[in-house]
Amino acid sequence: MKLALIAMSGIRAENPELRQLGLKLPGFLERAQTLFAMPSLSLLTLAGLTPADIEIEYREYREFPGEAPPDCDLAAITSFSAQILDAYRLAEIYRRRGTKVVMGGLHVSALPDEAAQHADTVVIGEGEWIWPRVLRDFRRGHLQPRYSSRPGGVYDFALSPLPRYDLLDPSRYNRFPAQTSRGCPWKCAFCASSILLTPEYRHKPIERVLAEIRAIKQRWPQPFIELADDNTFSDRRYGRRLAEALGAEGVRWFAETDLSVALDNELLRLIAQSGCRQILIGLESPSSGGLSGLELHADWKFRRRDHYRDAIDRIQSHGITVNGCFVLGLDGDTEEVFDLIPRFVEETSLFDVQVTVQTPFPGTPLYARLNTEGRLLEPVNWRKCTLFDVNFRPWNMTPQKLEQHFHELVAVLYNPDELIRRHRRFIENYSDAYRRNAAARREAPATAAMSVHTAS
Repeated sequence: MKLALIAMSGIRAENPELRQLGLKLPGFLERAQTLFAMPSLSLLTLAGLTPADIEIEYREYREFPGEAPPDCDLAAITSFSAQILDAYRLAEIYRRRGTKVVMGGLHVSALPDEAAQHADTVVIGEGEWIWPRVLRDFRRGHLQPRYSSRPGGVYDFALSPLPRYDLLDPSRYNRFPAQTSRGCPWKCAFCASSILLTPEYRHKPIERVLAEIRAIKQRWPQPFIELADDNTFSDRRYGRRLAEALGAEGVRWFAETDLSVALDNELLRLIAQSGCRQILIGLESPSSGGLSGLELHADWKFRRRDHYRDAIDRIQSHGITVNGCFVLGLDGDTEEVFDLIPRFVEETSLFDVQVTVQTPFPGTPLYARLNTEGRLLEPVNWRKCTLFDVNFRPWNMTPQKLEQHFHELVAVLYNPDELIRRHRRFIENYSDAYRRNAAARREAPATAAMSVHTAS
């Protein structure tokens, strides 16, 4: 039996002007291209749950012509919303061949009835629960049309299989994903991430994380690790143990987290000396109006709004570069925000900045609310779920104004001269700390590794 695992990777924008702007300003799409070009950790994890007697081929959709996918007995496809129509087309090609197709992921979990029109089987929720049963049923000739995670249950991360990193071609990637947590305590209304798959925020045991890191290092001696988490350091006690363990491995890494990391100087010290190259933090907006009501529960970011500048300074004063992420088109923001963001970036000496358009992904509370309010422009145009295309009516401006201001802001923030100035500001303000941490990173791995390995 042969199994094909197909990841619908790649980044795109529907708006032709934005595509052209991305060509002129390479830094604009650099982060997004890097993220979407990573291998699919979910598919590699399913491969780790697959019996050894099944032949597995892992492929990225961008690697082969649309009409010539790899031959197999069973094709498993996962996709983001923006690529889901391509995924459906690929599924139909397979089915015309007589190949069974199973589809899963965030979009499929949000809209299983839609996906079921194009696949033999849809998987809803966390795949680790379901995958062994899917394979058993397929082998017996009793593949079911739908499989769902246990209602209200969460997968025990202590049972996580080792992802099959050995399926990857080392020459095709410049970074590799590992996961330390799933979910996020803040549950922002616009977030189309693992909070759609799991009812709670939880961590993977440190020893399981280290096993993944070491498996990557076996194939790539000096890898760059992307922690595929929604919020890596929200639990600061776990975060300190994780940062110490990463420092012992001597790897370079990137993570996403929230501003609460600034409250723990010991955690910041460990992060800075552990090989961290950057952390991305969802700031969302520099205005209090934009932050109000973003989260479903605590409204934590709104309550921290007066501490934004101090928190960024604390983090970067440890020599850690911050990529501040802003979401444009929030209901509480006016057109003034497009002037506030560049000013905020300059005043805080942010090393990097990421701007995206608020995007109503299917399955999110944001999508449900905007749909109820009649504010979605094209409710089922999934090709506009790119984070760069406008597909809703903002409260305080027209869609055309949001689009225009977005393009203008991108041109300001990603102008090559501005990128140089931004990085220079960081170096001028925080270079001593950055150099100290570089020296500590060179000295730390050998001694740290001894204590961590002994403890394990």
